[in-house]
Amino acid sequence: VQLQASGGGLVQAGGSLRLSCAASGRTFSQYGVGWFRQAPGKERQFVAAIRRNDGSTYYADSVKGRFTISRDNAEFPVYLQMNSLKPEDTAVYYCAATNAYYGGNYYYPHGYDYWGQGTLVTVSS
Repeated sequence: VQLQASGGGLVQAGGSLRLSCAASGRTFSQYGVGWFRQAPGKERQFVAAIRRNDGSTYYADSVKGRFTISRDNAEFPVYLQMNSLKPEDTAVYYCAATNAYYGGNYYYPHGYDYWGQGTLVTVSS
């Protein structure tokens, strides 16, 4: 499975961006898709995840109410709509996919089997 994240860019605080995670290869067995971010000098941080077959969603507290993860009919691409962006949202954003069904795994990088390259999001104040 190959994942590709896109949609990053430079935006002012309060603005919006939509990230996309596209996939190729044998995608039918990946139950969960997540977004993580990593700012310079910091650890990779969970942002949001979705279980593809039933649409269950999971969010980090820091993005609840501002970010929305979604997918089209249980398939890729998976989107991350980011609204009311803050300078502290600045990071490289990665999408990842997991064969795990249990949502408790979705919060941690080690719960994922496949990773895409990152897309840079920069929020200016």
